Amino acid sequence: MKIGFIGLGNMGAPMAANLSREHDVTGFDTMATPTGITMASSAADAASDADIVITMLPNGEILRAVAAEIHPAMKPGSVHLDCSTVDVDSARAVAAQAESHGLAAIDAPVSGGIGGAMNGTLTFMAGGSDDAFAKVKPLFDIMGQKAVHCGPAGNGQAAKICNNMILGVTMIATCEAFVLADKLGLDRQAMFDVVSTSSGSSWSMNTYCPAPGIGPQSPADNGYKPGFAAELMLKDLNLAQMAAIAADADTPMGQAARDLYAQFVEAEDGRGRDFSAMLPRFEKRHRS
Repeated sequence: MKIGFIGLGNMGAPMAANLSREHDVTGFDTMATPTGITMASSAADAASDADIVITMLPNGEILRAVAAEIHPAMKPGSVHLDCSTVDVDSARAVAAQAESHGLAAIDAPVSGGIGGAMNGTLTFMAGGSDDAFAKVKPLFDIMGQKAVHCGPAGNGQAAKICNNMILGVTMIATCEAFVLADKLGLDRQAMFDVVSTSSGSSWSMNTYCPAPGIGPQSPADNGYKPGFAAELMLKDLNLAQMAAIAADADTPMGQAARDLYAQFVEAEDGRGRDFSAMLPRFEKRHRS
């Protein structure tokens, strides 16, 4: 299978490298030039002879611009598989544009971070037609461990932002609870042993514990070097609030999480740190 891969950053480069072990991959990025992948001179060149074109881009505005460039160059019947995390409206607009050029489209944002991209263990949340999903499913099997078809175009993005809104809220609550436990004299290991096996359990506690030396290995054990950066969490929480406003959905906890991560990233020391670094943030604070 011939694959064009546009957007070879921290996530895209290892995803493309995994695909190149089994398929013919031609890549393009305005900055990166990964070794082991044939590089094209433009996004349109990378897309022109591909059966599937994958994009992994920073935001909806860039996705729309790249789609406008590549769709006229793509072969009729080929598939545009977008793995970016963008707003739902952009995903649906790009899918409609693809269809107008005789193409299929799937929006399939990912969960699993840089480690998941490198190890081929990502989870994909896909929106689009059944036929298009079936065409790209073999690639999901190479790049990840699970792919869920969530419905029509845009529903992959909807699933991603809903999931990450929960993640942002639960990580904040987990960090707050650890600091409260500290101040009440409760040992962190005892706290983990109780919560991880009872009603307070969550992925933020059980799998990605923000307390160093507690639970499975996580960025907390590596000085909060990002597996999932705080500024990326802020991006996803902003997308969730944009969607909530458009859908007239009341999401006060999602809004509160968004505001806390905005303060952490934009006014404190959160930029460039893992999103679980909310724990040392709360450790330094007192009740106002």
